[in-house]
Amino acid sequence: MKSVIFRLILLLLFLGCIEKAPKITDKSSEISPMISSDTIPVPDTKEPPPPLESLTDTTFVRLADYSSEFSYDLRYATDNNFLKTQVYDCAECYTRKKTAEALIEANKELMQKGYRIRFFDCYRPNSVQFKMWEIFPNPQYVANPVKGSIHNRGGAVDITLETLDGKVLDMGTEFDFFGREAHHDYLQLPKEIIENRTLLKGVMEKHGFWSVRTEWWHYNLGAASRDQVANFKWECPGMKS
Repeated sequence: MKSVIFRLILLLLFLGCIEKAPKITDKSSEISPMISSDTIPVPDTKEPPPPLESLTDTTFVRLADYSSEFSYDLRYATDNNFLKTQVYDCAECYTRKKTAEALIEANKELMQKGYRIRFFDCYRPNSVQFKMWEIFPNPQYVANPVKGSIHNRGGAVDITLETLDGKVLDMGTEFDFFGREAHHDYLQLPKEIIENRTLLKGVMEKHGFWSVRTEWWHYNLGAASRDQVANFKWECPGMKS
């Protein structure tokens, strides 16, 4: 009898252990699928430019980052120039920050009159100045790179005007025409051309630029004359700096 009772107790204990055993379930269906590289969202790594007012006056900036109201025909990024040679790897317009600010303000005034600035050239790295000098070593047309020009300091621009719908104004000569007709004091031109040049010159001088007597297109920011000659180079799309 005792033997039977003992066996019943053992059986009850065994059944109790089975009921308390943890239930094992298949969790495989709950595991999230691995995300492939094709489905991982790629963040936009291009950061917006810093506010212009946060930069020092001599910082180089890309003008298009701070205004979309300009027009560009950057000739030295093509062979459509007096050198007949492309000397820039790609077309970009950089200036010092203070030059950019003055250009933006000048352009605002011009736009109120129905026009905007169109760029032929902006900041020019000193290494490009050396390249131009090798092609055309004449100080009458190309500044000696040893001394450098205000283009190399980030304070000079070559510009013209166009209407807001893209019609380029007649200035009497082509850009980089080095004859007498390109001089500011050459007045044997139609009234419309004189007025176009006068408009550009007047607005640019009002905003701190001074003109070059022999080139209607060339303007230097007065405050940039003492800046250092620079060789900063911008990075072109698809190229590593």
